[in-house]
Amino acid sequence: MRNPTWTRDELILSLDFYMRHKPHFPGKTSFEIQELSDLLNRMGAKNSGDRNEKYRNTNGTYMKLMNFRRFDSDYEGGGLQRGGRDEEEVWKVFSSDLKKLRETAKAIMAIVDTLQNNRAPPNVTCDPLEEDALEGKLLTREHRYRERDASLVRRKKDKFAAKHGKVSCEACGFDFVDVYGQRGDGFIECHHTKPVSELRPNERTNLSDLVLLCSNCHRIIHRRRPWLKFDELRALLCK
Repeated sequence: MRNPTWTRDELILSLDFYMRHKPHFPGKTSFEIQELSDLLNRMGAKNSGDRNEKYRNTNGTYMKLMNFRRFDSDYEGGGLQRGGRDEEEVWKVFSSDLKKLRETAKAIMAIVDTLQNNRAPPNVTCDPLEEDALEGKLLTREHRYRERDASLVRRKKDKFAAKHGKVSCEACGFDFVDVYGQRGDGFIECHHTKPVSELRPNERTNLSDLVLLCSNCHRIIHRRRPWLKFDELRALLCK
């Protein structure tokens, strides 16, 4: 039985470790590598399917770290062949923005800690027309959970309706009632505007973090990586 392919979440944690320790890496039997291996196993216990006894062990974890050398211009060694498309994509996104990398890794680790304490992962369905965030599945799940929090969405709708007299898309102005009559009354979706890398479990979501969007605008934001920011969506509509 082969172990599951490394997830984007795992690669982000590994790249964060790589960047914090280069150029002098701990040995594969070191406490630091063991700690990273343990973290990956805690995450895998909640999110992976079948695993064998070698799942993210210290040897495999160390080898994955060394794969990043293929993309590192600071590394002067030669003959590197390992390091596939997934590692390359994570490298391109995060290696030039270490602050974002650190924030994202911390956010992922915070969720792993809550999962370890028996907090169930948010139960949200995956829309096949939407892509996960650059920051991986765990933070995408947390983001979508907040967007679909029924009590929060209701309060956002009520506040918007009290101010504008109706509920409509804040990007394009679409009003479901105008097109569908009473069947469309109150129908709208919420988008969470806070950067995914800043999400923390059990953190309060403010109404100011949410915007109301029609289904089309919301899907366009999440259609491909990197997700559009709300201002970027508005700029597209103004062309």
